[in-house]
Amino acid sequence: MAQPLHSEIDRLLQGGADLGASDLHVIAGVPAAFRVNGEIILAEEEPFSAEEVTAMSYSLLSEAQRQKFELEWELCVSIRHPGAGRVRVTLYRRNGAAELSLRFCGESVSTREQLGLPAKLEDLVRRPNGLVLITGPTGSGKTTTLNYLVDLLNNERRCKILTIEDPIEFVHENRKALIVQQEVLTDVRSFNRALIHALRQDPDVMVIGEIRDHEAIATALTAAETGHLVLATMHSPGVTHALERIIGVFEGSAQRQVVLQLANTLQGIIAQELLPSVDRLRRVLAYELLLANTAIRTVIRQNELHHLYNVMQTSQRDGMVLMDNSLMELYSGAQITYDTAVSKARQPDRFQKFVA
Repeated sequence: MAQPLHSEIDRLLQGGADLGASDLHVIAGVPAAFRVNGEIILAEEEPFSAEEVTAMSYSLLSEAQRQKFELEWELCVSIRHPGAGRVRVTLYRRNGAAELSLRFCGESVSTREQLGLPAKLEDLVRRPNGLVLITGPTGSGKTTTLNYLVDLLNNERRCKILTIEDPIEFVHENRKALIVQQEVLTDVRSFNRALIHALRQDPDVMVIGEIRDHEAIATALTAAETGHLVLATMHSPGVTHALERIIGVFEGSAQRQVVLQLANTLQGIIAQELLPSVDRLRRVLAYELLLANTAIRTVIRQNELHHLYNVMQTSQRDGMVLMDNSLMELYSGAQITYDTAVSKARQPDRFQKFVA
């Protein structure tokens, strides 16, 4: 069992919830730092000492978690706070002492309109099988989108959904679907072992918190190939980079097999960015959306990913969206500034000419 929550971390978590913060950073030598609408705001109070931060860090851990952190020097767990709800806690070391990064996960699933997601994304997860990828940098809302899609399936489809998460950030209640959420280090010993055993649990839908290596990728593709719907996230700045990363971790005949599996099973990819709004009071979603039509599958099968952009450009009537077009729509709608749009454009020079 975890120790009683340190009174100071309890106060900070409640303060973060009141501010509407997405993250809280507890670092020795500086005051508490909250991320609000994408920007770091320091609390107007005294800095924390290393001893204070260590005490707060260990108050969040069970004895087993503490031992693991002391052995491996890094750890990610989840807790539930009465005021802040579910919180993802990442512990790391700096100058030999523990420090904290905490993510507020929220207590409810927003609507598609509130999140700014395209309707076509819903069509992808309504298919009985295949692979749907959500990609983007850290803090781009990948997990939020993933949980929205799980919630959609939960409300519409009588099926078994199995999630493997590190850690669980949002707890789903069974509605039409039967949902089994497994957390690494709480329910399963390792991410990849859980993936291997997942197929034996008779799931219709597999939700993979993050695919990180060749073993996870191979298992996800095999599951998609054998009639399961697989939803997964990965860290990658765009759809082309995501495919290059998946293919690039394999070599020789194994790479050729993965290329064919991707071409056959991929349903679509959404690459996300969360950008500050014009008034800097919120963040808005920019995205690019790839839909696996015949032309896209051909490009993947031939491993000619440098043609993806052109195919997406000529397939916009099918619902595909380029990042620059999404940025243009946000800029034209006065949701983001010109500088923000140009800084995130895939082809800044072309974007600038189009605006001019």
